[in-house]
Amino acid sequence: MAKANGEIVIKKYANRRLYNTGTSTYVTLEDLAKMVKKGEEFTVQDAKSGDDITHSVLTQIIFEQESKTGNTLLPISFLRQLISYYGDQMQMVVPSFLEHSMKAFTEQQVQMREQMTKAFGETPLTKNLQAPIQLMEEQVKRNTEMFHQAMQMFSPFLGADSPKEPKKAEAKDIDELKEQLRTLQSKLDNL
Repeated sequence: MAKANGEIVIKKYANRRLYNTGTSTYVTLEDLAKMVKKGEEFTVQDAKSGDDITHSVLTQIIFEQESKTGNTLLPISFLRQLISYYGDQMQMVVPSFLEHSMKAFTEQQVQMREQMTKAFGETPLTKNLQAPIQLMEEQVKRNTEMFHQAMQMFSPFLGADSPKEPKKAEAKDIDELKEQLRTLQSKLDNL
């Protein structure tokens, strides 16, 4: 594939078609999503102006993924909180915090997979999922607490009542994770 500065270049034309200049083929947003999952770096450029529009195209991919699957990654409480930071003094801090959090989550995901493999390796179908559930609960709590601490540090004028609502959302998210893991355990038991 042709690359510019080590990255694949995708051109977006006025008719909204995406063209991979390396393979000389048209691609879809789904193709770009697959490239992201494979770890392939690419840049999307407006074919006419040459502007880098990678951010908006990646955002469009997220929107399509959230729309077409029943399993969304972004809870409503998170989306509302994120939207509230636009135009706020916190807007400058949020991107680096989210990037750091996702990097830490990715690193912890490897450890979690190892622990789950170990847990399921002992008794593949009947192993209780309580330990992995607790690990995920603890991680969600730590990440949420870290986020709130960072936000309070940069915004000391938050009201005393504001931390209560995220705790409700956090509890709901944890309950949803528990239910998903119970469903997974039930499917494994049926196997």
